[in-house]
Amino acid sequence: MAREKCFSNLSSDESSESSDALLPEKDDHLDLLDSSSAIQTKPGWKAMPYILANESIEKMATYGLTTNFMVYLVRKYHMDQVSAANILNIWTCGYSLLTVVGASVADFYLGKFLTIALASLATLVGMVTITLTAFVPQLRPPPCFIDGQQHLEHCISNTKTQLGFLLVGLSWLAIGTGGIRPCSIPFGIDQFDSTTVEGRKSVHSYFNWYYTSSTVVMLINQTLVIYIQDSVSWAWGFSIPTLLMSCAIALFLAGSKIYHQVKPEGSTYVSFAQVLVAAYKKRHLKLHDEERVLGVFSDVSLDGNVVLSKLPLTAQLSSLKKAALVVDDDLKDDGSCANPWRLCSIQQVEEVICFMKILPIWASGGICFMTYAQEGTFVVSQALKMDRHIGPNFQMPAGSIKMMSLISLCICLPFYDRVLQPALKKITKHENGITTLQRIGLGYLFSILFAAVAGLVEQQRRASALSHASADGVAPMSVFWLFPQLMFLGLFELFGVVGHIELYNKEFPEKMRSIANSLFYLCVAGGTYLSTLAVSIVYRVTGKHGQPNWLGNDINAGRLDYFYFLIAALGVLNFVYLWSCARGYTYNYKANVNVVETIQTDILV
Repeated sequence: MAREKCFSNLSSDESSESSDALLPEKDDHLDLLDSSSAIQTKPGWKAMPYILANESIEKMATYGLTTNFMVYLVRKYHMDQVSAANILNIWTCGYSLLTVVGASVADFYLGKFLTIALASLATLVGMVTITLTAFVPQLRPPPCFIDGQQHLEHCISNTKTQLGFLLVGLSWLAIGTGGIRPCSIPFGIDQFDSTTVEGRKSVHSYFNWYYTSSTVVMLINQTLVIYIQDSVSWAWGFSIPTLLMSCAIALFLAGSKIYHQVKPEGSTYVSFAQVLVAAYKKRHLKLHDEERVLGVFSDVSLDGNVVLSKLPLTAQLSSLKKAALVVDDDLKDDGSCANPWRLCSIQQVEEVICFMKILPIWASGGICFMTYAQEGTFVVSQALKMDRHIGPNFQMPAGSIKMMSLISLCICLPFYDRVLQPALKKITKHENGITTLQRIGLGYLFSILFAAVAGLVEQQRRASALSHASADGVAPMSVFWLFPQLMFLGLFELFGVVGHIELYNKEFPEKMRSIANSLFYLCVAGGTYLSTLAVSIVYRVTGKHGQPNWLGNDINAGRLDYFYFLIAALGVLNFVYLWSCARGYTYNYKANVNVVETIQTDILV
């Protein structure tokens, strides 16, 4: 019986697309995770004031420090806009890549709570370092001065020491952000019992609160914090977010006795490697039916006993399933697996297949997120050369331009949830109105519209600036002409960004949730890296043979509109690629299981 406990025999009558083939039969006497006891062990909404407040304050702190950072680099460090944009893009790419490290450390070694706590301290160190650059004059270049004879403005560039000190602060900030971002959503979900209907409803509500609080925080940053930085003092504008970060850490630690903390389960990467090695060693074996994937597979849960959820058995990449085929020397006398590098569970195999299925969809996010990278760089450059006055006495800070996309997101999000989605449900009969991949595809279309409209608006702005030829190069054109392109960017967030997050959280099993969330930030990293690469290539290639450089320091002399049209063209090609990938994609439908596996089967070799 010990040997029978670890295996599952799939008969020829069982469908390869059904999760029932892998689900154990329920034994009422062996229910180890009774819902009533699960509710008692998980705090649910009791932990949310600490987690959501910490998330809100942390975002207000980090985004408040970096939202207007391009303007800070241009004005205080006297950088040209290409250098400043590249530094911001590289920093965004860096912390996005570090989310994989943060997720791995959380899932494999430290757990989410300790990872978030340590990462928050690293974030605070980075914020203090950057705040010092605003307080200490020696840590940044001296102010520009006007030449009395030629009436030209002269600016001294930053030294290597000054730039190095700034980059150290950004590095610590990237380390902290890389640890917090992939763990924040999964840590909140861990507080609810997802094996009950009430728990799953609470998880859905948690997502709504999470996105709502993030949007409100971003609006505050785009208005109050940036106004303080531009109009009062950069030192105070950086100090306030730094003080808020200190409060966020204290608040997060205050709830430590309430939180439900999931213990790390070991490396998923090792599990993936074991599947690939085992499949290679058994490559000579034959499955009974390559299409229906029939045979006898090992079906051992990771803890050897309880399975919280299982992926369905699929018919894709069936050659990998050879890693779970049982042969004579794969078992010890007590029924346990003799060598994990030769015999893996069918769930380990399905996790690898799940990951490989999503990779093509994930890869499409790089080009799409190029548009996302322009919001804090060249869109700000456009705003700097437009009329930003609201009334006779108030001028909108250029860095606050993002609030237009946030406002459109705040308006469209409840409309989508309350009006559009229920209407689509009646038409499509789908529980969410549209599928996750359809939602991502709509986001991609809106990103193309953003780039196309941005190029058209830039053409008009540049023509207006050149025709009036003012001394400061500002076009007599309201900054609110940027609203249409930023509205499309907000719709891209609503559909494309949230769609990616939804796909990773739904398709991956619970134990891989931090890794799944890190994939989203890898999309951001890919987008910012491609944006940096595109900016560098365009900057080097254009501007020859007497033609203006598309991305020169003076955007009135350059052709930023051509750069936007280039991004739109790449977006069209990327949409076609996504469509081709989505056509053959099959969704996973995970089933919750609360029992010990007690299937009695025969072992075929």
